[in-house]
Amino acid sequence: MAEEPQDSASRARSEGNAELNEQLFASLYAELRRLADSKLRQYPGMSVSPTTLVHEAYVNLAGREGMRFTERGRFLSYAARAMRGLLIDFARRRQALKRGAGLEITRLDTHVDAEPADGAHLERLSGALDELAELDPRLAEVVDLKYFCGFSFTEIAALHGISERTVQRDWEKARLILYRQLEEL
Repeated sequence: MAEEPQDSASRARSEGNAELNEQLFASLYAELRRLADSKLRQYPGMSVSPTTLVHEAYVNLAGREGMRFTERGRFLSYAARAMRGLLIDFARRRQALKRGAGLEITRLDTHVDAEPADGAHLERLSGALDELAELDPRLAEVVDLKYFCGFSFTEIAALHGISERTVQRDWEKARLILYRQLEEL
């Protein structure tokens, strides 16, 4: 019977974490939606809306037990990684559909400015970013925030509490490492 209070205490902690995450998501929703919209413009062939991308990222976040985000930057960084993963999944699904895997549900917007996103390229980039995260997590986070979220160097510097020039150096270093990794593939 001594286990019951411990179970209720851990349940209360996880419910508290979920409530904090929901509050943080709600306060940053407009910014997340804007970032998703900007990222989807870079990949015009994607058949997903910015709202769907943000909500899918939140479902990913809410499904993780023990995840607690007390800082805006940490939450946005995680959301950027979740959106990147979702974009890769959507691109993979699109590639599979091209090979006859089934029907495709598309959004109503039929205007396309550029070529659809290349699923193979996104997969290679994701793999290279995962390797970079193992090598230097801060560099990978800078890439996620800059490339996938569209943050400026100033915004990234403010999130991390470092100088803008340091973020620019991190960006250049990350780009060189990613370029080398992608060349090897």
